[in-house]
This record gives sequence, C-alpha cells and structure tokens, in this order.
Amino acid sequence: MKVILTQDVKKLGAKGEIVEVQEGYGRNFLLPRKLAVPATAQTLNVAKQQAGSKARKEAQATDEAKLMAAQLEKVEVTIPVRMGEGGKLFGSVTGKDVADALAKQNITVDKKKISIQGTVTGAGSYEAVIKVHPAITSKIKVNIVAE
Repeated sequence: MKVILTQDVKKLGAKGEIVEVQEGYGRNFLLPRKLAVPATAQTLNVAKQQAGSKARKEAQATDEAKLMAAQLEKVEVTIPVRMGEGGKLFGSVTGKDVADALAKQNITVDKKKISIQGTVTGAGSYEAVIKVHPAITSKIKVNIVAE
C-alpha cells in the first residue's frame, strides 16, 4: 500500500515522503492516527507540487544566506573590554559581545550562531565564525581593545 506521510514517522520517513507500507500497518495504524493519507493520483500530484515548492524555498534561503555571508565577510567589529595589569582581561569575550557589537552596526545575528576562533587572552585581532545557514558560514574580524 502506498501512502504519503503527513508527519515524520520514526524508522519510516519524513513528512511529505511517499512510502510503501504493509496493508495492515497503513490501514490500522497510519491512516487512523492521521500520520499518512492514501496515495491516490490527486494526492500524489499535491505532494509533488509541495515538494517542488519546498525545494524552491530552500534554494532561495540558500541564495540569501550566501549573499549575507558575502556581506558579513567585509564587516569588522571593535569590542572595548576592561583589562588589568599586564593586559589580562577581566572576564571573557563571547558570542554575545560580538552580537551586541554587530547590533550597533544594525546587523542582527543570533549570539548562538557566533563562535570565536581560539581563546581571547588580551587585546588584539581575532576571528569569529558566524553560522548563517546550516551549510554556510562567514568569518568576521573582531578587534579587542582596552577600555
């Protein structure tokens, strides 16, 4: 029996997939729980259109992410921090600090998507990686200066 999944089903498939299942499993488990619909000619056409639309949206999101990554490559932020004797930092510089500095430049980036390469030990220039899209990252230059 062919069915189109309306929700993700463990060990079977993801939402929108067309799968072949045993007659009893489909009729007694999937269909009553509305986890799937029977694969008729009409529902197959709808599923194919939805899959095409989803692919176009993903391609558009990827293109936008590439464009944003290219723009972020040119960005450079300066973060003033308090330092003690010998140029040692009080506290640390995190993704939140970088996100705040970017927000001052009218660039909105989630702090969880920012990671600083290496450890920030004192004043100097560092590199931060921003995850723009699951497959696309961008690097920006972060300058740490004494307050």
